[in-house]
Amino acid sequence: MSRPTIAAVARAAGVSVASVSRVLNDLPATEEMVERVRQAVAELGYVPDSRARSLKVGRTFQLTLAVADVGNPVYVTMMRAVEEVVSAAGYRLVVTMTGPDVVDEVALVRGMARGYADGLVISPLRVDDDLIKSIQECDVPVVVAGNVPARAGVDTVRANSPKGMALAVEHLVSRGRRRIAFLNGPADTVPGEARAKGFADALRAHKLQPVAAVEATDFTFAAGRVAGRQLLEGHPGFDAVIAANDLLAVGLMHELAAAGLAVPDDVALVGMDDSELAEQCFPPLTSVNLGSAERGRRAAELLLARIEDGERSPRRIIVQPSLSVRRST
Repeated sequence: MSRPTIAAVARAAGVSVASVSRVLNDLPATEEMVERVRQAVAELGYVPDSRARSLKVGRTFQLTLAVADVGNPVYVTMMRAVEEVVSAAGYRLVVTMTGPDVVDEVALVRGMARGYADGLVISPLRVDDDLIKSIQECDVPVVVAGNVPARAGVDTVRANSPKGMALAVEHLVSRGRRRIAFLNGPADTVPGEARAKGFADALRAHKLQPVAAVEATDFTFAAGRVAGRQLLEGHPGFDAVIAANDLLAVGLMHELAAAGLAVPDDVALVGMDDSELAEQCFPPLTSVNLGSAERGRRAAELLLARIEDGERSPRRIIVQPSLSVRRST
């Protein structure tokens, strides 16, 4: 019979793995949480692994979050959620930027062997076989906040971008918009590929054809401005645009204003990520919330659970989207 794990204690207590770790490490917690965790520990007969205890002095008690661009508001939201969970479990969070190239992502994962962190949450922009292999062979536990094939056999938390696109298209159609264009980021990226497919499927469900589709060179404000000019120069006949993230959407918004087009009177605009930027721009941006905070929280919990029990089966979690309607539509 296998010994109970900290994950089992968390399920029995109805709390997160981070909360159990907090109580077991005598960190501040509510009386109710302490009681629930202690009761679950007693009922299950949970005893911390003595080998893990003996190795604690060799741990860094640091965890790493690796994202493509630390300046992207969606990653800032994710970082805050990850930090809240891991700090409650007694860990420090180190944040690093991989950039857009998969070779740099691979190098970072392989570099975890240097022992500067006890685990890694990575949100890769691009995925290939080398990255998957490096994750599988990594010396510390790795959780992917993104989409990798199930054959990879690793813990993952991802957004449901196709459903998010469906929400965006349905909203625009309900507002009478039928000439819908798409401003994507690089299509060879994980989000670019998922959102392009989701856009095509959503239009097909409403028996619509895309008026135009432009691919930006990156998921940034500057790239959104450049691609926005291309969209306006080549395809002036649209009455709505969906952008693959909020930064692209705001870049396009600037170009629409420069061309004398009003949002939403002339062109309705929807972004994706529902970052802080969506509320800060003018007019405030309607955006698909892809659950960046929830994805960060769940990824951090999976990492803590994997550190505690390296033999458990990998989990694949999908966070469902919602639509935040604002004045841009």
